[in-house]
Amino acid sequence: MMNQHPEPLDADGLCAFEELCVRRHTTVRPIDARMAELARCLTLLQYVQAVTGGPVARIDQTGTYAVPSLRGEAFTIRPGSIALRVDGVGFASAAVVRDGGTGTVVLHLRDADGRTAHQGRLLSEGDRLLVELARAAETGALIAEPSAVPEPPAWEDGDQLAQLDAILVDGGVARRAEFARYRGEHRAIDVGVVPEVLEYVCSAGLPIGVAVFAPAAMQACNGRVHVTDQTVGGQVFAAFAQSSVQIDLAGVRACHLVRSTAAHGPTSAIELDDGDGRCVAVITQFGIVGEDVHTAWEHLAASLPDA
Repeated sequence: MMNQHPEPLDADGLCAFEELCVRRHTTVRPIDARMAELARCLTLLQYVQAVTGGPVARIDQTGTYAVPSLRGEAFTIRPGSIALRVDGVGFASAAVVRDGGTGTVVLHLRDADGRTAHQGRLLSEGDRLLVELARAAETGALIAEPSAVPEPPAWEDGDQLAQLDAILVDGGVARRAEFARYRGEHRAIDVGVVPEVLEYVCSAGLPIGVAVFAPAAMQACNGRVHVTDQTVGGQVFAAFAQSSVQIDLAGVRACHLVRSTAAHGPTSAIELDDGDGRCVAVITQFGIVGEDVHTAWEHLAASLPDA
């Protein structure tokens, strides 16, 4: 007989109740999402497939987690490590989801609206066992107290990290609406140049950095692009050493070139906005790179045509 009262589903298609779902053989166990506990859990994992993004942009990386950072803290991308940054106010909960049918175990980090901000699929049995030792969630526990991290500088006067943190808050919607206040150089550029940029840096061996955003989370990687491709439908792929980035150009409404102060002085970033005006990805140079790399990147950025 047909079930007249199906289980409620969340945005990930999993049973919303935090208990055994017989029909799907899936268990969902909330774990402590406070930064100290979460960081301890993430950095103990040895082999993870970490994914951040949405329908327009997605980053997929395998490896181990670096200590995740909060908005307002320093940010570093280390080779071979998964660099995750979260908004302590917008990021609300974490859960371990185990599929009894397939044996897969996925760590989900969610924002205040219950949307998945980031997920880490555990690829080793040791990690699957280890995550079971993570502390259960405590009622009302916040990922970070409001005063735990200093508020980052205002984006209109801030450096590259201040721009990224402004995007992290709400996808950069408020920032973009008031972008005329920004004192640095900025201009709208043609979205169609993105595949050409990736093809150029791939063929020239020019390393780049890419950050992909989801609600209250950012995951970033950098290095040389080993392979890039574009499908007929507008899907653009770029493969790094241990990461891959996918961008659906059909879903990109606008593209901006923004210069802000970074390790080597003014550094250009290509920002991609979706149909809702949210920045979904940034292509730039992160941290300390060779002067020749920075100069080559700036020459490339200066050559990009206006929209």
